[in-house]
Amino acid sequence: MRLLIVDDEENLLASLKRGLSAEGFAVDTASDGTTGLDMARHAPYDCIVLDIMLPGVNGFKFTQLLREERNWTPILMLTAKDGEYDEAEALDTGADDVLKKPFSFTVLVARIRALLRRNVESHPPILQAGDLTLDPASHRVTRGNVTIDLTTREFSFLELLLRNKGHVLRKQDIIAHVWDYDFEGDSNIVEVYIGYLRKKIDVPFGTKAITTIRGVGYRLEEDGGRSEAMASSASE
Repeated sequence: MRLLIVDDEENLLASLKRGLSAEGFAVDTASDGTTGLDMARHAPYDCIVLDIMLPGVNGFKFTQLLREERNWTPILMLTAKDGEYDEAEALDTGADDVLKKPFSFTVLVARIRALLRRNVESHPPILQAGDLTLDPASHRVTRGNVTIDLTTREFSFLELLLRNKGHVLRKQDIIAHVWDYDFEGDSNIVEVYIGYLRKKIDVPFGTKAITTIRGVGYRLEEDGGRSEAMASSASE
């Protein structure tokens, strides 16, 4: 999942980027409201973590403008003030949740994951393709009754594919969601991770869930990739 964090506290911004990246999120950051708003308007984020007191455009105006433009990306607003008025205004202008500083990183991650689960239609609690399932909340992947161990990055990659099953994802779209907006490494990293996933979710089960569309990108099959035995039976 791709996050945007907008906060003018540079140390906090850097710390959140490190921590959330370690949790498997692709994280972009902005230190002022004007830059953050421009990024939110032009990139497909799954959640925005937004401070209220920002140079340029403050958090209230930021949220109001996005909602007026019918951008419904979940927003978790941060406030350093005690008192109910900032919290009420944040929710009234369109924020989905409010968290007071200082906060527990564990609670922040839980709040973000709760926002991602809230829209059941676009973010179902458990993602499934055939007998391949992924539970974002418990960070668990199974194929049939077998639990599959994935690294944090592999899990994020598979989650993106499952959320877009049946659709072709271009390499640049995968990098933008699984890594981050400023990724400058070798784009062949996508092929490397496709290989890792196939060795874990396909090879041991005799299936082929991930299809390479040459010159375009990759697609996770809606049936999760039938086993060779099932495919042979269907053709008889």
